[in-house]
Amino acid sequence: MNLAQYKTLVFDCDGVILDSNLLKTQAYYDTAIAFGASNEQAQAIVDYHVRLGGISRYPKFEYFLQEILHQPVTDERMKFLLDRFASEIHHGLLHCKLADGLIELRERYPQQRWMVLSGGDQAELRGLFKQRGLDGMFDGGIYGSPDNKDQVLAREIASGHLAKPALFLGDSKYDHEAASRAGLDFLFLSEWTEFEGWQGYCEQHGIRILTNLGSLS
Repeated sequence: MNLAQYKTLVFDCDGVILDSNLLKTQAYYDTAIAFGASNEQAQAIVDYHVRLGGISRYPKFEYFLQEILHQPVTDERMKFLLDRFASEIHHGLLHCKLADGLIELRERYPQQRWMVLSGGDQAELRGLFKQRGLDGMFDGGIYGSPDNKDQVLAREIASGHLAKPALFLGDSKYDHEAASRAGLDFLFLSEWTEFEGWQGYCEQHGIRILTNLGSLS
């Protein structure tokens, strides 16, 4: 696939740049248990998380409190859940596998603007990419929650920071939906996705599929 036609490449993080999907899924379960949930309740938030791949942890934990535990959403409860979740994933994110071919791809397309757009916490992402020495590759910025992907894309396009034509590389239904709403082309990367039924969804929407970033380099 020729990427030279694009001015901007927008990358999801989990499941695209980093092999971190399973790590985060387990962290939802462990965080729920630490909060006092039963095994069934913890599995319910895991199922919800997987179903809504690419969505921020903030609405997921609000759902956990309101719909699974039937508790009010309070600052204290959200702080516990968010802090515990961040603690659960910190070490794993520092050491999980980096996508093969990413560095070679950057060298092959040095003139394009690269951007990270994730459902992960923005401050956490920026610290992580700096610690792993990856931040310099993404001259278009590293963006995440609490703003969702639709909000970030709309803002960056309106400011002229995200120049089109642009390509979004993702591994979830929400990635595709956000890209489509923003007028970006989309490429689905399948190797690490947790999106059940992705084959049928991609076929239905005519989405181009590659295994991973190494397939592009």
